[in-house]
Amino acid sequence: MTAVQNRTPRPAAQLPPRERLSRWANKNRKWLFAGPSMAFVALLLVIPLAWTLVLSLTDSKRSVRRPFDFIGLENYVEALTDTERFWPSVGRTLAFTGGALFFELILGMIIALLLWKPFRGQGLVRTIVLLPLVATPVAVGMMWRLLFEPNIGFVNEFLSWFGIPAQPWLADPNTSLATLTFVDIWQWTPMVALILLAGLTGLSEEPQEAARMDGANAWQRFWYVTVPLMRPVIIAAVLLRGIDALKTFDILYATKGKGGGAFHDVETLNVYAYGLSFDYNEYGLASAVLILFFLMILAIIWVIQMQRKATS
Repeated sequence: MTAVQNRTPRPAAQLPPRERLSRWANKNRKWLFAGPSMAFVALLLVIPLAWTLVLSLTDSKRSVRRPFDFIGLENYVEALTDTERFWPSVGRTLAFTGGALFFELILGMIIALLLWKPFRGQGLVRTIVLLPLVATPVAVGMMWRLLFEPNIGFVNEFLSWFGIPAQPWLADPNTSLATLTFVDIWQWTPMVALILLAGLTGLSEEPQEAARMDGANAWQRFWYVTVPLMRPVIIAAVLLRGIDALKTFDILYATKGKGGGAFHDVETLNVYAYGLSFDYNEYGLASAVLILFFLMILAIIWVIQMQRKATS
């Protein structure tokens, strides 16, 4: 009876350089494959953000070639004390994002539930539901601008069939933000529905069957079984769509133009910062607004993550 001795690997210091390099590469292959892409993305994020931060501390204006001086936090103080443009823009940004996200989640869940179970013609229905995502936001904005036109738009023409007078949907400062929130809901609800449908498809049937055998009705199964199981997917949809809605610019600018309209009625932080940069050439102040906007997005993400950990 012969004893079999286990061969112990040789120490790395005793290996030839080529074999030592091969062992190191095999051990760190995940970083070697992902490293170039991660470095590229980091450069795309870090360099513009760092330059924006530098500009926010200067009096840069009028021309990008004009020498500028560092003025510390003066731009931040000016922005935070501006009750005519900055804080109303913050309010519109939060109102637009909150309203769009609320209805997109509800409508997206309804659509996902309707498409969850197989039925005849399901592929055609899914294609039709996803059609709003095909067009670019600028094209969508111009299309709805024509549809909401007070005199020749189809929306007012359709309402006239029921005796409802024409409405100044985008011309009235009191209705323009809500109207564009509706446009955003129309375009992006399918994306939320797609995310939620992917989550529903991955759910097990066993909890639903157990609840059904216990006598739970459809609403009880949805609220007490489906929603808790779907919570991680719902939070992911909120994060993805919420951040995207906060950054909305193209639809607002395509329909209302500079300053979010003559009365700044749809001027969000994105539109405000764009106007400061390209209309008034206030690069330092615009950079400060963008840094504050970035910090606001980080704070919202942190709150959502803390809420997710508290409920998990």
